[in-house]
Amino acid sequence: MDTGAELYLDLMKKTLTNTIYQDAPLPMGQQQANGYKDSLREKGKDWPSVAHTMVGRIRLDHLERCMRQVVEDEVPGDFIETGVWRGGVCIFMRSFLRANNITDRRVWVADSFQGIPRTDRSSHPLDVELGLHNENSVLGVSIEQVRQNFERYDLLDDQVVFLEGWFRDSLPTAPVRSLAVLRLDGDLYESTMDALVNLYPKLSVGGFVIVDDHILPGCRAAIREFREANGITDTIEHIDWTSIGWRRTG
Repeated sequence: MDTGAELYLDLMKKTLTNTIYQDAPLPMGQQQANGYKDSLREKGKDWPSVAHTMVGRIRLDHLERCMRQVVEDEVPGDFIETGVWRGGVCIFMRSFLRANNITDRRVWVADSFQGIPRTDRSSHPLDVELGLHNENSVLGVSIEQVRQNFERYDLLDDQVVFLEGWFRDSLPTAPVRSLAVLRLDGDLYESTMDALVNLYPKLSVGGFVIVDDHILPGCRAAIREFREANGITDTIEHIDWTSIGWRRTG
């Protein structure tokens, strides 16, 4: 990649995480916001009030390495994120394709665009305990808003495909043929398992799984159970305090 492309992607990371204007964070769960801090934003440990992603610089750097690796190794398939919030990670995926003049891969943007599913007595106990739907005033971002965010970067085109709906409804029939990067950010056991069951079979050998919220008990349980049930022994990489991933070898 030439210097211009490197500078473009570096600026995209700074802009998407808003380390340039340093927007104040929102209250997160029971925690009160105490002003912008570089150390928290870099690690994705706050909920930005303005920035288009909350994953932080470390996870964006890791995502870029994964995308670069599958391109260099000619691993076939598209990129997808399940659970996109304001769309920042998917915007970065599309900017990577643009920076590298890649026209034969797409970015799939999968989300309910309503926030986290409301739990009830039929839900997994760990999801009920978490009660993350109570934060939907922040976590629920409309599809119209996410489209507008893409447009602000001049990155909304036919290489970006939206999959709207609860994962249990949208993913079983999603017209995704093959994937090279599968990024999971659904937080819950149910959302994580729905994504794995329906999309992991489409992940090419050599492709990457990235799990954003492995620190959450429900998500962690889903990863463990899916790997055990499918005999997956690929080495898990710990990306930062909450995120893990592995590369599919078989």
